[in-house]
Amino acid sequence: MRWGVSRASGRCSHAWRGPAAVSINGIVLAGGLSSRMGRDKAMLLWQGRTLLEHMRGLLTQAGAREVWVSGNYPAFSGIPDRVAGCGPLGGLHSVAMRMPDGPAWVVPVDTPRLSAGLLQRLGLAEGTACAMFADEPLPMRLQIDDHCRRVLQALIDDPAARRSLRALQERLGVTRLPLAPGDRALLLNCNTPSEWESAAS
Repeated sequence: MRWGVSRASGRCSHAWRGPAAVSINGIVLAGGLSSRMGRDKAMLLWQGRTLLEHMRGLLTQAGAREVWVSGNYPAFSGIPDRVAGCGPLGGLHSVAMRMPDGPAWVVPVDTPRLSAGLLQRLGLAEGTACAMFADEPLPMRLQIDDHCRRVLQALIDDPAARRSLRALQERLGVTRLPLAPGDRALLLNCNTPSEWESAAS
């Protein structure tokens, strides 16, 4: 059994690395403007930690070998968007160009009720370019490789393209996993103060 910290990158890397473990990384999309919330969602406090810290910890708990952060957060080795104004797709593009090949969980920073168990279910969808639950674009399991990077780059470069995660998923081909009715509440996004209050209650 091995536990490790990536000293070179400063990223969180405490996942269990037993011989039978599937190697998977994590990505937190945290570079949004938070315009509807009125303040930076990544820095909201959830159970004594910022949302960004919480989501990084969740990925590690689920088994992520290394966690990457999109957005201008130097304290978290965050990767700023290469191209501004492209939303979550732009953040994912910037991170994918820097990280190694392999599968990765992609999560938004604003789903505090997401569970490690749900992520682990996604992690079992091996052999697919992309997997997600039902009609929910996030979280997803994404195979980071040259083909994925080319598709991301094509979407970013084309001003007429629909620059969205759904467009990426359609181009890659997505595997949709069933989502139990009781699990849908775990995917609640907190975009507004009222949604945040509801999640925290």
